[in-house]
Amino acid sequence: MIDLPSFEALFREIFTNNKLDRYITENHIAKFHTLACELERVNAEMNLTAIRDPAEVIAKHFADSVLCADAIPEGARIIDVGCGGGFPTLPLGIARDDLAITGLDSTAKKLGFVQSTADLLGLRVKTLNMRAEAAGQDVKYREKFDCAVARAVARLNILLELCLPLVKVGGHFVALKAAAGREELAEAKDAIHTLGGKLIDSRDISLICGDEVQGRQLFIIEKVRPCDKKHPRNYAQISKKPL
Repeated sequence: MIDLPSFEALFREIFTNNKLDRYITENHIAKFHTLACELERVNAEMNLTAIRDPAEVIAKHFADSVLCADAIPEGARIIDVGCGGGFPTLPLGIARDDLAITGLDSTAKKLGFVQSTADLLGLRVKTLNMRAEAAGQDVKYREKFDCAVARAVARLNILLELCLPLVKVGGHFVALKAAAGREELAEAKDAIHTLGGKLIDSRDISLICGDEVQGRQLFIIEKVRPCDKKHPRNYAQISKKPL
């Protein structure tokens, strides 16, 4: 793995270029370096990510995950739907130690990495091995979170039915999407209304990694009324006939 001084230089450059300067402290750098080391170590045995170059890991996993950090209220209880190998769960947990984060995923092996790494870093993170649509119908989780986040999981009209039932009224769903997110937002208008949501903010963001610039979209949807009890449906119904 890249040594700490070399990692720090890359980290400072990439986070500065992406206007994430407030997360450049010695504590943040040390924890992100440990996360990078753990990711590389476990990735040799388990396919957590195809991204292996240190600069791309910092930009496309760490910075990309933290782009939504200022959209989340202080002290919020968060659920990351489809957290996979821990993104955005782990970077958010490092950047925002005020947040209590639940990383939800249906793949237990990946959650094992997420939980062990969170424990190593002393993060306020716990994991939930469950399908999102099952969690959304479970009284322990339904409408219990201040905020849901999701990154590169599914199209927005599908994500909305998986995420909004988990958010309490007055809370928010923060969707991190790629450059084509505006198209997804247009097709998701009915889903937002049906599920008790209201779009309150949308942001165009550029993710910078060296000479490469990638477009990102950030959508913030407020939960203004409870979801109908029939939502979320099972995943086969959601994917076959999105709202």
